[in-house]
Amino acid sequence: MTQPQLIEGEVGAHGRRVAIVAARFNDFIVASLIKGASAAWSTHGGAPQDLLVVRVPGAFELPVVARKLAAGGKCDAVVALGCVIRGDTPHFDYVAGECAHGLQLASLETGVPIAFGVLTVENREQALERAATSGANKGGEAMECALEMAALMARL
Repeated sequence: MTQPQLIEGEVGAHGRRVAIVAARFNDFIVASLIKGASAAWSTHGGAPQDLLVVRVPGAFELPVVARKLAAGGKCDAVVALGCVIRGDTPHFDYVAGECAHGLQLASLETGVPIAFGVLTVENREQALERAATSGANKGGEAMECALEMAALMARL
């Protein structure tokens, strides 16, 4: 019996062009996410000149800049990094939800993968755990996702 054809992307940065768009709000967390993403970029063979880092005020601003980068034709993928920590008001729900929706829409509109590396956590401790450069850094995971998706899109 013949097997179906399987198409997957590999995690590799060599020859790719990727942009990281990162929020400055909660920078004590986001800076570690950027380090994790940059480390994953280097580990997977990315050249420093092919990685762009763009900073925006907060998570709410990530989608518009991610979309502009994706639509510009110079990026194989975009990695969105930020951190939204739940507080005592509904602000968390608006920012986190609209950020996620906007990034998804930007990716769908442009056809360019936009990896969601925005932490949406209950407290600082959870954020610090997910941004630790000694463990499973979510910035690094988002970069690996973006690289795999860029390779997959190139094969389709």
